[in-house]
Parts: sequence; C-alpha cells; structure tokens
Amino acid sequence: MRLRNFQIYRGDNNEGTMEQYKTEVDQGMVVLDVIHRIQAEQAGDLAVRWNCKAGKCGSCSVEINGKPKLACMTRMNEYGADETISIRPLKAFPIMKDLVPEVSWNYEQNKRIAPFKPDPHKRNENGDYVMMQEDIDRVQEFRKCIECYLCQNVCHVLRDHNRKDAFVGPRFMIRLASLEMHPIDTEDRIPDIKDSYGSGMCNITRCCTDVCPEHIQITDNGIIPLKERVVDRYYDPVVKLFRWLFRKK
Repeated sequence: MRLRNFQIYRGDNNEGTMEQYKTEVDQGMVVLDVIHRIQAEQAGDLAVRWNCKAGKCGSCSVEINGKPKLACMTRMNEYGADETISIRPLKAFPIMKDLVPEVSWNYEQNKRIAPFKPDPHKRNENGDYVMMQEDIDRVQEFRKCIECYLCQNVCHVLRDHNRKDAFVGPRFMIRLASLEMHPIDTEDRIPDIKDSYGSGMCNITRCCTDVCPEHIQITDNGIIPLKERVVDRYYDPVVKLFRWLFRKK
C-alpha cells in the first residue's frame, strides 16, 4: 500500500477544474476502486457512473491520462509508481457532473435505424429459419458491443468536428452492419447508410477499433464492408452505365 497522486475532473458542462487528490492504493486495485475510495473518504459528492465492475456493462468509461478506457478494467500497476493519474469524463459528449457524460444522443441514433426485418420465405417446413453457421458467425462479433461508447469518444468526426448531425458514429455503424449482413434480413438500409448515417464521413483511421474493450474489428469487419456496399450501388461505373442504359423512358 502506498500513496498515489490523482487529478479528477470536478464540474459540469459549463465549468469545471481538475481537483488534486492523494490516496492509498492497494495491490491489485483498478482505477474504479481508487475513484470509489476517494469518493468514500474525501469527496462524497463525486459523481461517477458504474454498474457491473466486470467490463461488461460499459458504464464506467472515462479518459485516463488522455486515453479512453473502462475504469474497472484498468489496473493501477499499468502506471508508474510516481506517475500522477489524470481522470476525465468522455470528451465527445456533454458533461452532466464530474465523470458522468450525457450520452442520450446515442440512444436517439439507435432509434433511427430500421429494425430487423426477417424474410418469411427462409423458414423451413417446421417454421424455423435456416441459416449457414458462417453467416451467423459473421454478425455475432458485432453483438459483443457493451455500448461503452469509447469508440464514439475517439471518433474524430464526433469528438473533434462535432458532426453529430451527419454521422452516427462507429458504434451504430456496427449495429447497421449486424443488420445488413444478417442472412435473413430484408430491409434495405444502404440509402440511409450513405445519406442519413454518414458512412462517407469516416476515413477509417481505425482509432475506434483500437479502443474497443471487446476487441471488435469495427473498421475492417463493419465500416469498410458498409462503405463497399455504398460504393457498389452508387459509384460503380458499370452499375451506373447499366442503370443509364436501362433507365425508364
């Protein structure tokens, strides 16, 4: 057990400061443990969001020394013994209080997406849907998302340029991918992926993939295939020529 130095953001979206704290750190502690200790012993009104403490709910997302992480999965031994640990809320969203961001914008994006629409013709004689296992495996990866919104936070379109009016962000691009690539889904979302959801805004820097705690290949397996589908439909010269030749008079 030894004393460690911390800086924690205190305030709201209008104003705030980095407050200095010093507390004892036990062996095996994670950053969320430290926040709770400071909350219990020094700052009873410190606001922090958490739930499972097992890296599966996505609630405790913060920025630790400038890097978006889950506080419950970030061990204190990752940092030097004399290093000051800085803890801030996610930058891409408004701050409700202290370490708690206001992320309701994300829920609104989810509501905009056309829901799953299965093809009734793909039922067998028993009424069950029949699918190839490899098709299921392809979209299963996207279902691991815990909605921590770390990927949303590092997306330069949302974080640096604040283009929430034009791009739904990587989290919802993989939700779209999970629907578009589902073997029995029939809804056509490609026009909205191009226009409403802003697939063209992403320049595939892969920063969202790098911070995903579930190791989802957001860029390679989700965003890039969606971009390819948009290009195939709207920008492929052969397709454009075909549509021009056989357009309705």
